[in-house]
Amino acid sequence: MRNVYDIFQERGFVEQVTDENMLRQLLGKPVSCYIGFDPTAKSLHIGSLLPIMSLAHMQRGGHRPIALVGGGTALVGDPSGKDQARPVMTREEINSNAEGIKAQLSNFLDFSNESALMLNNADWLTPLNYIEFLRDIGRHFSVNRMLTAESYRQRLETGLSFLEFNYMLLQAYDFWYLSKHYNCLLQMGGNDQWGNILAGADLTRRIEGYAIQGLTFPLITTADGSKMGKTQSGAVWLDRKLTSPYEYYQYWINIDDRDVKRFLSYFTFLPMDEIERLTSKGGEHLREAKNVLAYEATKICHGKEEANKAKNTSLQLFRKKVVNDFKGAPSYQITYKELNKGIDAYILLTNAGLCKTRGEARRLISQGGAYINGKRVPTFDTIVGTDNLKDNAILLRAGKKKYCIVDIYDA
Repeated sequence: MRNVYDIFQERGFVEQVTDENMLRQLLGKPVSCYIGFDPTAKSLHIGSLLPIMSLAHMQRGGHRPIALVGGGTALVGDPSGKDQARPVMTREEINSNAEGIKAQLSNFLDFSNESALMLNNADWLTPLNYIEFLRDIGRHFSVNRMLTAESYRQRLETGLSFLEFNYMLLQAYDFWYLSKHYNCLLQMGGNDQWGNILAGADLTRRIEGYAIQGLTFPLITTADGSKMGKTQSGAVWLDRKLTSPYEYYQYWINIDDRDVKRFLSYFTFLPMDEIERLTSKGGEHLREAKNVLAYEATKICHGKEEANKAKNTSLQLFRKKVVNDFKGAPSYQITYKELNKGIDAYILLTNAGLCKTRGEARRLISQGGAYINGKRVPTFDTIVGTDNLKDNAILLRAGKKKYCIVDIYDA
């Protein structure tokens, strides 16, 4: 079985790592790792999806992932990446949110037979005695060094509360606690957590005398510079009650072309050679890749049945639009296998009945009168294939008024 670190590297997951050689060696045998999720909302959104997928890759690689719900640290609030303090939440709110997050993570990880663990740091943080914590844990931290952490330096300009200042100590304590009680030797997280991860590794070294490792992921923005998972209508949630599987599917199918390869690498389990095949040609050929991304991402998050429903609904709505816009347009059926082999545009126009002969089809194309999905066909031997599909259909046009809908009936 391949080393998971190599998988992370080829898929673009690695931003920073404590010790590459030691981590690669560590991942050469089964190990426990963890990522923390603060329950500050009823659901996680797709901004948390890269860390979740990393845990899934770890499990698929024979390791044991620990999803740590931050019921305790959420009482303090992580200052990382925030320009002001988070509102203080009640324990009841935090516990309710934690239950929802547990259910969502179960769609990505198999928790049966303890092959993955779901823990809540409130179990060991809330019983802590403050004086003992300062004496046993706080003495290992340098305030001068803590203030150099990016998460703290940014907040010093707008004001950092003493409550938030304690967050690094608590997360470091989590890492130490998990290493000691669950043999967890790796923490992963977004790159804004780098300082907290290092603090945990340093605390464990000081108390226990052994090294534990950390790895961070890039903080993802889309090609246009916007934050991952943010749309005009709001966040894209993993909870189907907040974002339906159909809406989830539509988010992925409408992403920027420049993001397709990267997001296929991050958010699906497709082999990299298949991702390369889907995205190597670019341009109009990326439509098939977007369809695959939308289906695979929805299947992972909501299951195959919901992914099929979302795909079929998308197809029906597209077909309805086509029928409404081009009433009376004839249809031509072709198998997915036939189309996947590729067919010359002039032959398809003839077979679909838009031209009487292949010679007529060649002349039509040479005169600029043939269109596929609204775009002019450049040459008679342009290959039409599955990458031209738009929700399992292709719209052909000859001249100004003759249309034909090419249907795929065994896709």
